[in-house]
Amino acid sequence: MSSAMLEVADVVRGYGAEYVRIHKLPRRHLRALHDIASCRTAMLGGHVDRCEECGYERISYNSCRNRHCPKCGSMAKERWLKARTEELLPIQYFHIVFTLPDDLNALALINQREIYTLLFQAAGETLLKLGRDKKHLGAEVGVIMVLHTWGQNLMDHPHAHCIVTGGGLSEDGTRWTGSRGNFFIPVRVLSRVFRGKFLEQLKKVYHGGHLKCIGRAKELEYRENFQGLVDGLYKKEWVVYAKRPFGGPEQVLNYLGRYTHRVAISNHRLVGMADGKVSFRWRDYRDHDREKVMTLETSEFLRRFLLHILPDGMCKIRYYGLLSNKKKKERLDRCRRLLDMPTPKVREETATWQEMLLEFKGIDVLLCPSCRKGRMAGERMLLPTGRSNYFFGMSNSYAPP
Repeated sequence: MSSAMLEVADVVRGYGAEYVRIHKLPRRHLRALHDIASCRTAMLGGHVDRCEECGYERISYNSCRNRHCPKCGSMAKERWLKARTEELLPIQYFHIVFTLPDDLNALALINQREIYTLLFQAAGETLLKLGRDKKHLGAEVGVIMVLHTWGQNLMDHPHAHCIVTGGGLSEDGTRWTGSRGNFFIPVRVLSRVFRGKFLEQLKKVYHGGHLKCIGRAKELEYRENFQGLVDGLYKKEWVVYAKRPFGGPEQVLNYLGRYTHRVAISNHRLVGMADGKVSFRWRDYRDHDREKVMTLETSEFLRRFLLHILPDGMCKIRYYGLLSNKKKKERLDRCRRLLDMPTPKVREETATWQEMLLEFKGIDVLLCPSCRKGRMAGERMLLPTGRSNYFFGMSNSYAPP
């Protein structure tokens, strides 16, 4: 199949059933496979639109709305961006990436909720603590943090992208303190504080009996082995990467739009599928960021893709400091006054996804693609075909999440 037509859904529909029969999967993995396979197909139903001018008809099938589906999330992303637009300040913003060492991958895969939560907490506390330190800034910064669990080769690579305000509110809330230079906290300081906070919390969670040590992490059920892991991690320099500062609020939004609602691999990276193998483009950061093509057996491709299905209910975007939900509006209003910035007008909620696309991207999806004159109007509904439990009905495929 050519790359112009190929989607992750094609891989799932072609090889997902075989993969599910062979492997015991948690329910969230089965749900993701089912949703991706059925997304925008007759399985989920849909509707028919008809042009009021020329009579042209167009079928639109319903989306699955699974957050791990490469074809879904555009409407949620646009709504989220709209809300974040109203929170931007006329200041510089910084981009910091906190990465967990590979030594923790086995433990993280088995304890995703616990380890990823520790990553969020340690990175957030590090930025807030050092931001408040008068040696660096002496103010409360704002942070948007986005969890990514993958590398370009689809292997596990947990890291958090952080967008940090270039300055913050003084402790008494009466002054805005701007950052100095390209960044106000040295990367080595960030790395060591992050390491200390993460490992301290990791030990508490482990000794509290909240971590499962099975599979590749089974040896860690013995405390001496766990302590050896921790001792080795204390001796390592952890990777914290400070990217170049954003050029302005518009660049921040462009970045957010690309990264916040991403999944492990997008359809446009797929190159081909043949003879039970899938090929996709990836960037090899260890080889001067060169673009290459990787070919995997479909079973390995699906295995790597499923590594990044998050636990149910786990938020992958979190907010800290000035941007935390508690009293956010009050704090942002105070920042605007101190920065002599007018309060942004509150936009009316966009009623439909069609109106949202027209507002944000100038795409009028109601315009007839055939005559380019008439408007597409709803003609009739299409009911689901009734195959919605396909993957769930397979024997020996369910394992507790």
